[in-house]
Amino acid sequence: MTTRGGTLHAPADLRGGGHGHPPTRLPVVVHVLALGTFLMGTTEFVVAGLLPEIASDSQVTVARAGLLITVFAVGMIVGAPLMAMLTLRLPPRLTLVLALGIFAAGHVVVALSSSFALLLAARFLTALATGAFWAVANVVAARAAGPTASSRALGVVGAGAMLANVVGVPLGAFAGQLMGWRGPFWALAALGAAAMVLIARHVPHDGSGPTVVSVRSELSAVRTGRLWLVLAACATTTGGVLSTYTYISPLLTDRAGLASGLVPLVLVGFGAGALAGFLIGGRLGDHRPYVTTIAAAATTTILLLAICLLSGYAALTIVLVALLGLFGLGANPVLISLGVRFAGRAPTLGSALTVSAFNLGTAIGSWSAGLALESSLGATGPAAIGTVIAALTLMPTIAIALTRRRRPAAHTPAASAAGRPSPGPDR
Repeated sequence: MTTRGGTLHAPADLRGGGHGHPPTRLPVVVHVLALGTFLMGTTEFVVAGLLPEIASDSQVTVARAGLLITVFAVGMIVGAPLMAMLTLRLPPRLTLVLALGIFAAGHVVVALSSSFALLLAARFLTALATGAFWAVANVVAARAAGPTASSRALGVVGAGAMLANVVGVPLGAFAGQLMGWRGPFWALAALGAAAMVLIARHVPHDGSGPTVVSVRSELSAVRTGRLWLVLAACATTTGGVLSTYTYISPLLTDRAGLASGLVPLVLVGFGAGALAGFLIGGRLGDHRPYVTTIAAAATTTILLLAICLLSGYAALTIVLVALLGLFGLGANPVLISLGVRFAGRAPTLGSALTVSAFNLGTAIGSWSAGLALESSLGATGPAAIGTVIAALTLMPTIAIALTRRRRPAAHTPAASAAGRPSPGPDR
């Protein structure tokens, strides 16, 4: 296994088999990393279910308490690439353990704090650790699975965060009602400490020795246009879906006529669809990455348009929301895999930039959807904005596929003249 700045290949014993065939089973380390992303996903959104209690205890308004979510998103946008560069020369296992240690400490501070300013600072620090963990976890999982199963491995790692929306966030909100809002943060701190032990045990030690990697070398490796096309797709695909998801409650109650008590069940349906989408998309992406990303973007656009036009029908809207979870986020593990691949010598930085792009798309999409909600479009405004943003995803995904098809054609004559085999067919 190479160092963080090296090429993205795994030794044969971690690939699950030779001859270029995908392994039937993914390495245990992939599932351990998925547990880590489950904790990260839970802490990012559990606050949403605890805002009234936090606001009351901190003596701030609910809107001001919402800054705890905003500051976390900002920390993820800034923290993923920043921490990837700061930890560049550390072994991946040490980086993951340190990130979980900071994650656990940040939750202890939140659980003990009575100052809202300190809460914000602790949330920002936790977000930095989350960004670092996620960026390195993607690279470690892809290396462990090998090139023939990297998208599937990233699908499993990302599914940990999707499972957080289905299980972790609802349980955290429920526990907060029973134990007080500080209880879930104590639980997350304890689970973060336990995850440190699992990571230290299962993530392989990088025995290739220390390698001096310069920041300039890392930055030069991410100048490829294909990587930035992937980052654009990351931002638009997530922005389109989550701009709608953020304000799905008024759409369901005001337009579809659902009782407010049924809204959480619809959200669970979305989360279950997203979980399945991550796993299925990861599997498909190992065989047809470009087709998968284009098809997901096109289907998502159609689903969002259908939600805009058919949101007056409750049963149909519930089905469309679940399908939105399935298709809307299904291409994400494929995009992460492509980002890591196109970053070349800087896979960790490439992974970190995809994390930032996802969060940037979420922030911009949610902000623009909020403006649309207050416009004449009303409850359908966020879905209309989401439709436009999702449609924009077709531009970078198609461009990536086209550049991929042109590259083999451009290099084949030279390769043949040199006596080398030409590249294989585009997937």
